[in-house]
Amino acid sequence: MFSKEEASLLRKEFWTSFGKSFPRKWLLYTTNIKGLNFKFVADRKKALVCLDLEHTDKVSNELLYEQLLSLQNILRTEYLPKVIIDKTYELESRKVIARIYVEHSQKFSIHNKNTWKECYEFFVASMS
Repeated sequence: MFSKEEASLLRKEFWTSFGKSFPRKWLLYTTNIKGLNFKFVADRKKALVCLDLEHTDKVSNELLYEQLLSLQNILRTEYLPKVIIDKTYELESRKVIARIYVEHSQKFSIHNKNTWKECYEFFVASMS
């Protein structure tokens, strides 16, 4: 078990190590489309590459979702056959968003350094 401080340092080391191992300018958060964000997620149980729809205006959010949904066949056949599309994904904060994501299939924990390399490779392959 880790203290909050130890867990925080480990998360920081995970992301710093990822940045050093794969030095690249990742298109995260700043997509220049309001309410649409690319994210890497890594915690104690899972690792995800996500496209989150969090527009504050519900109509705009719905429109974005429908536009992305119309491209799902291309996404599945050309890029990510195991993509999951969830219109009502609940975050740990209990906020409900629309999320399009791919989950790392191997056992992963940010607290286990032995699982980091495979996770990094998953991130690079999936986000690209």
